[in-house]
Amino acid sequence: SEAYDPLDPNGNITIKWDVMSWTGDGYVATITIFNFQKYRHIEPPGWKLGWVWSKKEVIWSALGGQATDQGDCSRFKGSAIPHCCKRNPTVVDLLPGAPYNQQVANCCKGGVLTSSVQDPGNAAASFQLTVGQAGTSNRTVKVPLNFTLGAPGPGYTCGKAQVVAPSEFISADKRRVTQALMTWNVTCTYSQFMAHKAPTCCVSLSSFYNDTIVSCPTCSCGCPNATQPNCINPALPEISLPSGSSSSGGMGPQVQCTSHMCPVRIHWHVKLNYKAYWRVKIAVTNFNFVRNFTQWNVVIQHPNFDNLTQIFSFNYQSLTPYGSINDTGMMWGVQFYNDLLMQNGPDGNVQSEVLFGKDPSSFTFEKGWAFPRRVYFNGDNCVMPQPDEYPFLPN
Repeated sequence: SEAYDPLDPNGNITIKWDVMSWTGDGYVATITIFNFQKYRHIEPPGWKLGWVWSKKEVIWSALGGQATDQGDCSRFKGSAIPHCCKRNPTVVDLLPGAPYNQQVANCCKGGVLTSSVQDPGNAAASFQLTVGQAGTSNRTVKVPLNFTLGAPGPGYTCGKAQVVAPSEFISADKRRVTQALMTWNVTCTYSQFMAHKAPTCCVSLSSFYNDTIVSCPTCSCGCPNATQPNCINPALPEISLPSGSSSSGGMGPQVQCTSHMCPVRIHWHVKLNYKAYWRVKIAVTNFNFVRNFTQWNVVIQHPNFDNLTQIFSFNYQSLTPYGSINDTGMMWGVQFYNDLLMQNGPDGNVQSEVLFGKDPSSFTFEKGWAFPRRVYFNGDNCVMPQPDEYPFLPN
C-alpha cells in the first residue's frame, strides 16, 4: 500500500525483456525500461537494473549498457571471455557519446529517464544482451529472478517476471510485422518511504488578505543539530561548501540551515482577487548548495484546476487520475528559460503566476479553500502546514 500513489495510481516502471534470436548456447535479448510514471523521473547518476539468473547463465556481450562487475570467469578457457559471469549481475546505461559500435537504438542516456508527461520521447531506454548457457528454446529458457531497480538508490520494488505475448515490431514502411521469440515483463513500483528517510520538500502559504506567512512546519525534513552541524549557515563569515557529486556519500552538510531543513520549498501565495478571477503566485526555492534540478516538476491538487484560465512562465498539463475529476495539475519549466532549478543562491528559485476562473457554486476564501490539498516536487509528496494554521479571512 505504501507504493500506491493517489495522484498517479497506474504509474510504474515496466521492464520488457524480448528474446530476439537464438544462439549456439543461448539467445540475444533486447531489454527496454519504460517509465510509465506521469511526473516521477530517474535522475543522474541513472538507473541500475539487477537480477538473479535461474540457472548458470552468463552474459557474453552487451550493447547499449554494461555490467558493473565481470565476476569470476576463470572457468572459461581461450580468448572468448564473457562480459559478465556473476549470478546476480547489475547493468547500467552507457553515457551519451558512447562509441557507435557499442550502441543500440534508444540507448546511452546516462541512465536518465524523464517522466511520461514531461518528455515522453526520453521516458524509455534499451540495451541488448547476448546470454549464454541459457537454453535455446522457449521450453528451456528460464526467466531471471529477484529483479531490482536502483534509481539510482532504493525506492523501487519489482515483482516477478511474467511471461506475456511476444512483442510485435512494425517495419519502417509499416507493411510488415515481426515479433519476438519470447517476452516477459517485470513491473516496479515506487515508495517514497523506501527512497528517503525523511521528506524532501515542504510547502509554505500566504495571502493578500492576511499578513501572516505560514512557514513550512518546523523540522519537516529534519531538525538542525547544533552539536554535530548538519546544515550550512550562509550568515557565517566563512562557509565551506561541499564539492563533488551530490550522489556520493560522506560529503557533509549540503542544505542551508532553516527551521524546516528541507532541500526544496514550494510557496503558494494567494495574490489578487478579481470579480471573475483570482490569481496565485507559485515559487519553488532550492536550499541545497550542491544540487540543481534539471527538468524539475511540481504537481498540485486543488479543486479550481478544473477552471484554470492561464498559467505564466511554466508548462502545464492537467492530470485526471480519476476520470472526470479535474483537480490536479502538473507544472514544469520552459525549455532554455527556467527548466533548470539552480543551486541555493540568487538564482536558486523559479516562479510563476496562475490565473483561475471563479465558479460561484464553489469559490470561497474561507476555511483555507484557496490553498492546495497536496503538493509534489519531482514525484515526492511535500509536507503541508496544518489546516488550522492556514491564513484566515479577517472578521
